Amino acid sequence: MTKITCFKAYDARGRVPEELNEEIAYRIARAYAKFVQPQRVAVGRDIRLSSAGLTDAVIRGLTDSGVDVIDIGIGGTELVYFATFHEKFDGGIMVTASHNPPDYNGMKFVREESRPISADTGLQEIRAFAEQNEFAEAASKGSVTELDIQSDYIQHLLSYVDTETLSPLKIVVNAGNGGAGPIVDLLERSLPFKFIKLHHEPDGTFPNGVPNPMVETNRQSTIDRIKETGADLGIAWDGDYDRCFFFDEQGRFIEGYYIVGLLAQSFLSRSPGERIVHDPRLTWNTLEVVQQAGGEAVQSKSGHAFIKQTMREHDAVYGGEMSAHHYFRDFSYADSGMIPWLLVAEIMSRTDKSLSALVDARMALFPASGEINRKVDDANEVLERVESLYVEDTVAVDHVDGVSVEFSDWRFNLRASNTEPLVRLNVETRNDPELMRKRTAELLKTVGGKPG
Repeated sequence: MTKITCFKAYDARGRVPEELNEEIAYRIARAYAKFVQPQRVAVGRDIRLSSAGLTDAVIRGLTDSGVDVIDIGIGGTELVYFATFHEKFDGGIMVTASHNPPDYNGMKFVREESRPISADTGLQEIRAFAEQNEFAEAASKGSVTELDIQSDYIQHLLSYVDTETLSPLKIVVNAGNGGAGPIVDLLERSLPFKFIKLHHEPDGTFPNGVPNPMVETNRQSTIDRIKETGADLGIAWDGDYDRCFFFDEQGRFIEGYYIVGLLAQSFLSRSPGERIVHDPRLTWNTLEVVQQAGGEAVQSKSGHAFIKQTMREHDAVYGGEMSAHHYFRDFSYADSGMIPWLLVAEIMSRTDKSLSALVDARMALFPASGEINRKVDDANEVLERVESLYVEDTVAVDHVDGVSVEFSDWRFNLRASNTEPLVRLNVETRNDPELMRKRTAELLKTVGGKPG
């Protein structure tokens, strides 16, 4: 039995060809079919150079299992989500490695209604089947049908905003040579915005660096272009554009945490009483915004599979993570990197306010450190040690995701990464940036390790 090492907590991802190649992709597709037992599956791929070959292998694995494949071609992860729920397919597989280096690739899996498959809901079983490599011969091979879903997808995206109310904003859009550029081009026909396009053309070699705006050094080109052009807003995406990142008119990067509060407030202004799902890393701003807007905040463990499940259980209208994942009930509770910026642009247009004016007060009320990663030898030991040092004078301690410790004037969350040998730290305070910086430095010294 061959051990397959590319499976992570939420997907399969690894270096090509050592950890993931066409043979392994074929076996994973056969294993997916054995576990899910689907009749029709949507398959899509990103723009990486290895994606076409891996996708061919996935399609062979599915059709050899008797599954009919609907090939939706090149796009982002959310295009597979959309095709799966919109066309009522039995599942979907996206070949992508998101923001990883060019020599990586991977797969993301959903079942009917774009319900995620993660380590807790079948990914380990799929891995075991793939490693065993024992598959029954299908009674008949499946078929392959090509489907252009983009027109329906674009119409769905536009349904979230009233295009008649949009102002002619000047927006810097940085696709990072990933997949977002062609979608922006399709949306452009129906929007009054002037787009200033940066690293716009898809290119699987990523000539301007891997598209991952979470890395500070990757933000500078967007910042520079905003300042050069006097743009009203900046947006950047990761490679498969399931996350979008915001910059205000000054070129300032806006943490996803404050965007969550802004979008929650917008949804609740139209529909008070709805539920909003959030993660435990940074919470105070979201909790206050939701309460003031007449909604109900529901906490979930971090990670898309957990957020989506919690949203379904509570029928939440919107869910957001500070990591720039945003989830929408009308998108089958899945995450989208296109819907959030359309909504923010609509809020700016409706209120006639800049993004800085919309978030400055919230940022001052609840200063946050942003997520800080540290490589450590034993994440569990670090979490236990840190918690033991901060047990006195606490208001609350919870272990929904790592350890969250709350005091009257500050709180922190420290958690182990689900995908990397890291711990991730977030600190926030009440209207006290100096205390936030002090406590962050203190905790980093206690955590130790190296920057991750």
